[in-house]
Amino acid sequence: MRAHAERLDGLGTTIFAEMSALAVATGSVNLGQGFPDRDGPDSLLADAIAAIRAGANQYPPARGVPALRQAIADHQKRFYDLTYDPDTEVLVTTGATEAIAAALLAFVEPGDEVIALEPYYDSYAAGIAFAGGRRVPVTLRAPSYRLDLDELRAAVTPRTKVLLINSPHNPTGTVLTDDELRGICAVAIEHDLVVITDEVYEHLVYDGLEHRPLASYDGMAERTVSISSAGKTFAVTGWKIGWVTGSAEVVTAVTTAKQFLTFTSGAPFQPAVANALALGNDYFDALRADLQSRRDLLSNGLADLGFEVHRPAGTYFVTTDIRPLGHTDGIAFCRMLPERAGVVAIPHQVFYDHPDPGRPLVRWAFCKQPEVLEEALARLTKLFR
Repeated sequence: MRAHAERLDGLGTTIFAEMSALAVATGSVNLGQGFPDRDGPDSLLADAIAAIRAGANQYPPARGVPALRQAIADHQKRFYDLTYDPDTEVLVTTGATEAIAAALLAFVEPGDEVIALEPYYDSYAAGIAFAGGRRVPVTLRAPSYRLDLDELRAAVTPRTKVLLINSPHNPTGTVLTDDELRGICAVAIEHDLVVITDEVYEHLVYDGLEHRPLASYDGMAERTVSISSAGKTFAVTGWKIGWVTGSAEVVTAVTTAKQFLTFTSGAPFQPAVANALALGNDYFDALRADLQSRRDLLSNGLADLGFEVHRPAGTYFVTTDIRPLGHTDGIAFCRMLPERAGVVAIPHQVFYDHPDPGRPLVRWAFCKQPEVLEEALARLTKLFR
């Protein structure tokens, strides 16, 4: 008798759980898992408390509370000029991770191929496996991490059903260019593919760049499942409030799968997030500026220590090549680091099907208070100097 279903083979415990446990056990500064060490806006927290006290503690509607669905539709119109009906074209989910899983379950049949940009967030592999699909990586390679459109086209076969696209991209920090996005659209339209887009870092884009959703391109609205969440934008990763936008047909399909995962969740958090999405541009501008300064603090400090630093255009994460410091294996390096330096980071190679390109790469989270980043750099300095 098998101990577990074959679809679980190779998944194991996530690297984030392993490294966060190491951080606790060793008293390390945790630059591994991407969660902020500060709370979100005071108004957001106050609204959640008010909702709890007002009795918003039972099951909310299956598709999400009306106020949040309207706020999501308003957000998409405000930032991207995308129009959605909040009643039929918006779905609230238990974080973006559930939204991705539900979308894969909704559109992937056993044996279908799902093309994803490698390295990829580890839940992608799990979600594809749960749906019975086969993942096909298209690799973003250091140091530029640009998408090779010829490689993307070559990856498509008669079994391809879905393109799973993440921009801004975790873990590399790449923000796909207009040319790259148009190339993705051309492939999707030519082969009649569903496109699932993970856009949770949509507001964390730096150096004057802008995020543009794939759904905003011609011919993409009816085939795109757009996914985002409140966790990264409002520093409430533990609330797990995500959402899906798309055509009524797309959202209904995802809802059909999602209702049998969590059904619904986050009752008092949903109205709070609805209000937060309406915050002025000053909030979103300040968020980007603050995180860009933290990115630069950590990037410059790591470069001073001798790492080869790949400065990201978006997300929470800086990637470094550890070979200039005499190391070649990111997993061994990251398992050594807590004991010897008191710092936790994440090895890139766990995000690859073919790990060689990621073997010498390590990801560091900069979504921490400046003094925490400075303490981590001070500890690393003691080890590497």
